[in-house]
Amino acid sequence: MGLANASPQSPQDDAALLALVRRGDEHAMASLFDRYSRVVYSVALRVLRDPASAEDILQEVFIQIWRSPEGFIAVRGSLGGWLTVVARNRSIDALRRKRPSETIDDLSLASQYDLANEAERNTMVERARGVMAKLPVEQRKTLEMAFFDGLTHTEIAEMTGDPLGTVKTRIRSALMTLRKAFLA
Repeated sequence: MGLANASPQSPQDDAALLALVRRGDEHAMASLFDRYSRVVYSVALRVLRDPASAEDILQEVFIQIWRSPEGFIAVRGSLGGWLTVVARNRSIDALRRKRPSETIDDLSLASQYDLANEAERNTMVERARGVMAKLPVEQRKTLEMAFFDGLTHTEIAEMTGDPLGTVKTRIRSALMTLRKAFLA
């Protein structure tokens, strides 16, 4: 098949391979797997820090492509970028689903908390939440994606479809608002 030998990660080749996958072409699916399995596995491994769990995420992501290749929308970004985000999100979801292997009763924890510092921290967290709630929706969502989801500005722009400059401006404006609130 000529497509598998074309230049790697070409958007046209990805689109052609996805079109073949929609028709049930297993060779096209194998080509996509060969092209992107390393990056998907690497992202999952970085988040999960467990090779077996990363392999599970790798399998889930490619099963998702096989079952519904129309889930990727080319105008929103590259296939590689989309797969990276899907792998990262699935990995984070897997971390959230994991249950501790030991019960709380079996653990003995030594605590060196300074309750005064902890109370001050909690007060600051509540203050930050209050300021965040007052931010415009676009700024708040963009800031949350950057700081709580750990996405880069470029990843946010790819996910939202907003220009990179707009993403950067929203984050900067939100941070300036937070700074003013804490200096007041």
